[in-house]
Amino acid sequence: MEERKVYLNRHTNLLELEEHMYQLADVETPNVFRNLFRYDEIPKIAFNDRIVPHHMPDEIWITDTTFRDGQQSRAPYTTDQIVTIYDYLHRLGGPNGKIRQSEFFLYSKKDRDAVYRCLEKGYEFPEVTSWIRASKKDFELVKEIGLKETGILVSCSDYHIFYKLKMTRRQALDHYLSVVRECMETGVRPRCHLEDITRSDIYGFVIPFCLELMKLMEEYGIPVKIRVCDTMGYGVNFPGAVIPRSIPGIIYGLMTHAGVPSELIEFHGHNDFYKAVNNSTTAWLYGACGVNCSLFGIGERTGNTPLEAMVFEYAQLRGTLDGMDTTVITELAEYYEKEIGYHIPSRTPFVGKNFNVTRAGIHADGMLKNEEIYNIFDTEKFLNRPALVSVSNTSGAAGIAYWINAYYKLSGERQVDKNSELVKRIKEWVDKEYEDGRVTVLTDEELVDKIDSVCKELHMTL
Repeated sequence: MEERKVYLNRHTNLLELEEHMYQLADVETPNVFRNLFRYDEIPKIAFNDRIVPHHMPDEIWITDTTFRDGQQSRAPYTTDQIVTIYDYLHRLGGPNGKIRQSEFFLYSKKDRDAVYRCLEKGYEFPEVTSWIRASKKDFELVKEIGLKETGILVSCSDYHIFYKLKMTRRQALDHYLSVVRECMETGVRPRCHLEDITRSDIYGFVIPFCLELMKLMEEYGIPVKIRVCDTMGYGVNFPGAVIPRSIPGIIYGLMTHAGVPSELIEFHGHNDFYKAVNNSTTAWLYGACGVNCSLFGIGERTGNTPLEAMVFEYAQLRGTLDGMDTTVITELAEYYEKEIGYHIPSRTPFVGKNFNVTRAGIHADGMLKNEEIYNIFDTEKFLNRPALVSVSNTSGAAGIAYWINAYYKLSGERQVDKNSELVKRIKEWVDKEYEDGRVTVLTDEELVDKIDSVCKELHMTL
């Protein structure tokens, strides 16, 4: 048996032993990790305390699945809506194209029309890409439109290989490779979506499969992307957790054992266990350049990683927005509410109606003295959303004046102060509400109705 080589790792400047080569384990019966995923029990998170190093790439970016996974959980967007949202994504990503790509369905005429119209925009970013099943018939659609890259569904857990596809691992691997090869024959870049990777045999199937994909990449000179799909949201970011649930372990394995470079690794998370954002950030930290997201997290079941969340994760990790225009996030939220008719839950971070509204009386007092005390950052600067203080029996005239100025975006001479007749009238009404036994804060709708009424009496406009 040939001894493994010792070589110098140029990243760590340490001598390392060449990694073991992982062969496909073509098992007779599926390995569905019943020790972790008993269907009649809550899934278990086990640890072996094998820690892998952080490996943040030189450059990281966001990709978008609003028009693909985002459309699998709601009424389809119209062609015009898709084109409008695509324009917003282009603006949000900024001049440096931090929203690198957006993927589209190709199956309906509506979706194909949207693809053509988005391509006509001529934007470098987000690049228009597609998504197909591992089917030669589906690939004909990609060739017909002339896209440069397509995602290909390559399910990798034994749940899918044995139970859905009714194949063995060898049959699945050979089938996937044949479709990827055909894709590359025509010069199209394949993006392999490793569905259900967090329930898969990482060393018995995923690593051997990715090694074969890297061989195809070398043979054709065309990059092959690997999308790490946490389809069921089982991934965890805890150091020392065992694979297949460990996101750090999966990313490390792809880079170290399969030789997949960071720029070809992309993480796609679902939020079934409230971990989509943390897992996406973890993928960046451990070596993936890309994280795949959907606007407002709209996606299958509990949804995908919210794109707007990763914009702010990016800024926190890198210390800069790199040109991303975060005010577009508010414009998108307004477009979804007013034009598409999608209701965003009021407490949704960054976009919900109440995400930066302080309701507790003691907190409101702090906000009035210094906004920084109870606001996460300058939300007016970054989101065109000034911080608000809710109105209650503890607000006082100053709190009511603050609410009116913030809600109506009054500045300079247009601002009202606590001694104005409008504020006095509103305060009298508020005091009466609580004297009559009210215990809850006043809603925006109630305040606006009352302010409109008083403004008419005073013959004034805000």
